[in-house]
Amino acid sequence: MIRYLAVAAVVGGVLFAGNLAKGQSAEEKPFDVIILNGHVVDGTGSPWYSGDVGIRDGKIAAIGDLKGAPATEKIDAAGKVVAPGFIDMLGQSELTILVDPRLPSKIYQGITTEITGEGDSVAPVSDAMLASDHAEYEHYHITPTWHTLSEYFARLEKQGMGINLATYVGATSVRRMVLGDADVQPTPTQLDRMKKLVDEAMHEGAVGVSTSLQYAPAPYAKTDELIALASEASKYGGIYATHMRSEGDQVLESIDEATRIGREAHIPVEIWHLKAAGKNNFGKMPQIVERIDAARAAGVDVSANTYAYTAWFNSFSAFIPPWAHDGGDAKLIERLKDPAMRARIRKDLLSSGNDSAGESWDNEWQEIRGPQDILVAVVQNKELLSLQGMRLSEVAAKWHEDAIDALMDLLVKDKAFTEVAVFGMDEPDVKLGVKQPWMSFDNDSSGTSPEGLLGTEHPHPRAYGTFPRVLRKYVREEHVLTLPEAIRKFSALPAQRMRLTDRGVLKKGMWADVVVFDPQTITDKATYEQPNQLSTGMDYVLVNGVPVIANGKMTGKLPGKVLRGSGVRR
Repeated sequence: MIRYLAVAAVVGGVLFAGNLAKGQSAEEKPFDVIILNGHVVDGTGSPWYSGDVGIRDGKIAAIGDLKGAPATEKIDAAGKVVAPGFIDMLGQSELTILVDPRLPSKIYQGITTEITGEGDSVAPVSDAMLASDHAEYEHYHITPTWHTLSEYFARLEKQGMGINLATYVGATSVRRMVLGDADVQPTPTQLDRMKKLVDEAMHEGAVGVSTSLQYAPAPYAKTDELIALASEASKYGGIYATHMRSEGDQVLESIDEATRIGREAHIPVEIWHLKAAGKNNFGKMPQIVERIDAARAAGVDVSANTYAYTAWFNSFSAFIPPWAHDGGDAKLIERLKDPAMRARIRKDLLSSGNDSAGESWDNEWQEIRGPQDILVAVVQNKELLSLQGMRLSEVAAKWHEDAIDALMDLLVKDKAFTEVAVFGMDEPDVKLGVKQPWMSFDNDSSGTSPEGLLGTEHPHPRAYGTFPRVLRKYVREEHVLTLPEAIRKFSALPAQRMRLTDRGVLKKGMWADVVVFDPQTITDKATYEQPNQLSTGMDYVLVNGVPVIANGKMTGKLPGKVLRGSGVRR
C-alpha cells in the first residue's frame, strides 16, 4: 500500500488511493477555489477543452478532473468560457486608481492587469512638475505624496487595488525633470542626467521607457535622444513603447523612427494604439501592416496594440502646433489670448504640411471632416461641465463664434485641461489591424466608474467597453477573429511582450488571473452619447486567485499587485 501511494504521487495527482479526492495529493491542502465544468480557453490560441481549474494561494494549482476535490469555494462554469484574465496594454489608471481602487470599468471587461505610463509617467516628478500639473491632481482630489516610482508603488500597495498594474518610465517625464517644458536640446551632461533617471526607474520596477511624441514637450526630443534613453532601459530587459510622432500623414515615417530606435537601442518596440489617422489616410492600413511586417522580417522585434474604435481620445491641446506649447500650459494659454498668436495658430491649423515654425506635426484639424467630429469629453472647469458630450460644432454655435475660435477659447477657459474624442478613422483599417497576429489590445483610458467623482466625466466608450466589444463585434457578430485567437490577443500575447512569464496562460504554477463568461452574451454597453455604462456578461473575474467579480457583481476586494520589471532591486 505504501508503494502504491508513492507511485500515485509521482503520477502527479491523477491516481489516488484510499479516500484522497481526485486532483489532490496526500500532502496538499484543499483548494481555495475550484472552477468546475468550464470550457477552458487557455490563452495559447488552442481550441477550448473541458476541465476544472483548481486555485490555491493565488496560483493555479491544478487543471483536470477536480470534481471530488475539497475546496473552500466551488464555481460552476458549465456552458461558460474559463480564460486567462485580460491584459490592457495601455491603461492610464495611475491616478484614478487612487480615486476608486476597484476600477469597475476595467474589471467588468475582464481586465486583470494594466500597463500604463504613456510618455508622461506618474513618476519621476519634481516639485516644479507637481505645481505645473496641479489642476489634474485637484480635479481628482489627489494630494501627491511621491516623487519616485518606488514611493508611488508604496502608496498603491498600502492602499490596495482591484487589478495588477505595471508602468513604464516616461521619456517626457525624464525630459521635464531635467529640461522643463522648453523647446531645447539637452547638453551631454543633461542627457546623462536623463539616462540616470531612466536607470533609477528601471531599478525601481519600470517595465521599460515610453514616449508620447505628439504631446509637448515630447515632440522637441530628437531621435538620438530617444535612442539613448531606450538603450538605458534595454540594459534591464525593458521595452520601448511609443505613441508615435505621427499617426496620420507621416505614420510610415514614424514607424521607421520607432523601428530605428528598437534596432539601435537593441530593445523590443511596442506601438501603442496603431491607426491610420485622418481622412486623407483612410485605406492606409495595408501599407502600415506591410511596413511592420518588413521590420519584423528584418529582425526588429516590433508589435502593436489597438482599441478597435474609429474615434481616438486625447488632450484637446494636441490640436495646437508644438511651437505654441513651448514653456508649458501657462505659456500656451498666454499665446491663445494674444490676437497675433491666435492668428498664427489659426493659419497653422488651416495649412497642410509643416507648421509656421517649419516643423512637421500631426495637424489633427486637417485630419477631420469638420468640428462635428470633435466630442468634448472631460473638462476641469466646473462652469464648463454642460459642454461634456457636446460636439465642437455645437459649442461654437452656443458661443456664437467659429469653430477654431471656440477651440482656442475652450482651452483658455479650461486651462488646457480638456480631453476630447476625435472621429478620424475608417472601420476597414481598424478591422485589418485587429486581424494581425502581432496586434494586442488596449483601452487607452483610465479606469473609471459610473458613480462618484469619476462618474461626472464623459469618457470615450472604450474606457468601459473595449474587450467585450471585440468579443461581441469581431468574434461573435463579424467573425473577424475566432474566440481562441481573441483570448490569445487579450492574454498570452501581451504577457509575452511584457515578459510576464507567470501570467497570461492557464497553466499550473501561473498566477490565477481568471475570467468566466458566456461568449454568447458578453457585450459592451458604453456609447459615445452615454459612455458611463459597465459592460455585462462577466460572471467571475479573479485577480491573483481572489474574486473581484462574483456572480456578476463586484466584491470590492483589492487583491491586485504592483508588477515590477526585471531590473528591479529586490
